[in-house]
Parts: sequence; structure tokens; C-alpha cells
Amino acid sequence: MKQSHDLQSDQAFAALLAALKDGRLRSSEFQAMPSLAAVLGFPLAATREAVKRAEEQALVVILPKRGVMIMEAGQDITRACMDMRAALEKEGVRRLLASGRPDLGRLRDAHESLLDEARTDPGADLSRRALATDLTLHDFMAGGLDNPFLRRAYEANRNRITIIQNVRTFLPDRVVPAMQEHLQIIEAIDSGDPVRAAEEIERHLRQTLRWWGVAPDAQG
Repeated sequence: MKQSHDLQSDQAFAALLAALKDGRLRSSEFQAMPSLAAVLGFPLAATREAVKRAEEQALVVILPKRGVMIMEAGQDITRACMDMRAALEKEGVRRLLASGRPDLGRLRDAHESLLDEARTDPGADLSRRALATDLTLHDFMAGGLDNPFLRRAYEANRNRITIIQNVRTFLPDRVVPAMQEHLQIIEAIDSGDPVRAAEEIERHLRQTLRWWGVAPDAQG
């Protein structure tokens, strides 16, 4: 019985993440628990368990006897989440390069193909596919974090960035510069130089924040 309850809680949490990703649940939105259960399609008990897990990742704030508030995606939180991603990715790249030279061929090809399309004949779903391509590099760099606690921290932060990206969308005009910045990161990793790669990751962070209208902090 407990196994069935745990499985349903896991499924409800997955449904919560999906709703955050596709925008059915948006930043700063209030949801009473019954309405949230309806959105997720799970009973109240499983929904409450999912909400507890989401609060542990700072995806929601539980308001006792009222419901939940979805994470606010203002400038400070956006800056903090993006800075955390960059810090973890720099360490991931350092560890990747310490263990050998990774094969970047497929990543480079995917970015070059999307960049060429964005410049010449962008399709209607360019932004959606650009976001998916964008995530392949970020997840690749985090793949070097051969530590379960660091990986867990990265995944939780990745979920928070999902909420931010629904507020600060990947506009078509951002695709070309973003892919160019990613290719610079790929080139730096391919050179085997973790310092240069870290510099390119930082540059990409600053450019993304500026594009979103979020001023980098004084140390950035």
C-alpha cells in the first residue's frame, strides 16, 4: 500500500514539474490545494506530497490552510538561479576536462544547424527547438558533476529556471546570439582549457541576464 502511495506521489510531483514547464502553473500564481489537485489530475493526498517536495526545491511556498504560491521569478531570484547554474556548470566542465577530452561533435552540429536555420529560414517553432538545443549544452556541462548532491542541486535549480523561462521567454531574436555564445563555450571546452570555458560561461550568463532586462550583480 505504501509503495502505491509513494508511486502516486512521485507521479504527482512529475505532473507538477510538467505544469510548471508548460506554463499551466506560472510564477507568483496562487493555487488553493483543491484547484492544484485538479490541474495535476491527482488526489489531494498525492498533491500535498508533491507540494512538499516542490517546496524543498523552492519551487513553491506553502501557505498554511490556504494553498501554495508558485515561485516568484523577479530579478533577484533570476540572478541567483542563473548564477548558481553557471557556477555548477563551470565545475562540471572542469571535472569533465580533468577526466579527458569529451566528444563535442553532436552538440556542435546541433547548434550550428539551428544557428544556420535561424539566420536563413527560421521555422514557426524555432524558439521551442532553440530552448531544447540550449538545454542540451547546459545539461552536458552539468553532467561532469560526478557527485549525487551536486547533481541534485543542479536538477532543483534547473526546475526553478523552468519557471523563470516561462516569464522570460526565449524570443526568436535571442536565438542567433545565444547559439553563437554556446558555440564559443563548446569551442573553449574543445580546446581543453577550463579557464577559457569558465570565461565563456560567465559571458553567456551576463548576456542572458541583459537580454532578459536583469542587470548582472556588481560582481558579475
